[in-house]
Amino acid sequence: MPMTPRENFLLAMSHKTPEWVPVDMGKHIGSVHKTAYPKLREFLGNVPMRNDQLILDRMAQTVVPDEALLQRFHIDFRWVKPHWVQVKERTDTNGYVDMWGVPYKGTEDGEHFAVDGAPLAQAATIADLDDFAWPDPEDPDQFQGLREQARALYEGTGYVVGADAIKAGPLMTALQMRGYEQFFVDLVSDPEFADALLDRITALLKRMWERYLGEVGDYVQLAYVTDDLGTQTSLLISPKVFRQRLKPRMKDLHEHIKRCANVKLMMHSDGAVGPLLDDFLDMGVDILNPVQTSVRGLEDTAALKAKYGDRLAYHGAIDVQQLMPNATVEEVRWEVAKRIHDLGRDGGYVIAPCHNLGPDIPPQNIATLFDTIHEYGRYPLDLDAPLRTDASYFARHARA
Repeated sequence: MPMTPRENFLLAMSHKTPEWVPVDMGKHIGSVHKTAYPKLREFLGNVPMRNDQLILDRMAQTVVPDEALLQRFHIDFRWVKPHWVQVKERTDTNGYVDMWGVPYKGTEDGEHFAVDGAPLAQAATIADLDDFAWPDPEDPDQFQGLREQARALYEGTGYVVGADAIKAGPLMTALQMRGYEQFFVDLVSDPEFADALLDRITALLKRMWERYLGEVGDYVQLAYVTDDLGTQTSLLISPKVFRQRLKPRMKDLHEHIKRCANVKLMMHSDGAVGPLLDDFLDMGVDILNPVQTSVRGLEDTAALKAKYGDRLAYHGAIDVQQLMPNATVEEVRWEVAKRIHDLGRDGGYVIAPCHNLGPDIPPQNIATLFDTIHEYGRYPLDLDAPLRTDASYFARHARA
């Protein structure tokens, strides 16, 4: 009898060979932009897709994918998602203020919202943190109805059920609340203030996750946490500062989540985070997302698998910055074969776009991506023939 996607995923995450490489799309930081969605619908032709305006992530302007699309692309995951709460609409511009008091403003092209200020920019003392209007972690609306949704998915389907991100992490939330430049200065010149801010954010996130998993923890197989620690070429902060200021708090948050439910923990961090992978393992990370293959140090996925593949699983590795917008169909197919070959042997890999599928990506490349995954992703893997074409987008780009 064939495995269910859930059984297949759990086997893969045990670093054992599953029946197929699990495939994901549709969570926060991993869905389709609202302007790309109707283009994809037109290209596919026969898939009923109606969710153009059903926004999943307000900042990124991605949509909740229709169930028909998830089935067409053979997606193994279904995500339950916290509600955006304690959000205030701005009256001075097209924008909003999130639960952390961070203002956002719509971009001129209407494609997303960008941070537009820092509510703690003028804070001078820890007492100023005490006076700040912090989010209410007991808000009953944040997780309303999610228990019923998760239970229906768990009992009524064989899909992997994931607890999508609250979409706040200790570092990125502190940077947005304080202002990037000022918080980088705080980490070195005023560590007492930086620690106090990080502690408040971490405590609130722990309580939110406790309530969240109190609702869905019996039915989900993984929890998704997000932060950003890297740029295209380096870390945002030094490994020393990370280990002193951030790592203890992130580890505390991860361990708390795992105490709340029997879940695999998937951590998102964009950027060149290779120097921190041993730290991530010590922090209780089971799955690394997104594996940005266009950044320094993560290009060689075979080396990543060889070094960490028996302890760390990978999610993503299909680049959306360069590859998906610019590659030919043949190059997309080669990339799928390459990443499955490197990361998928002996399980431990979920193939997925490494970020949102944006408006600059041709719909043909999106369809080719998922169709090729379905074609190449069955075990035993047989990828020698497609890899012999050597149709690598990144190699072509490097030669140009």
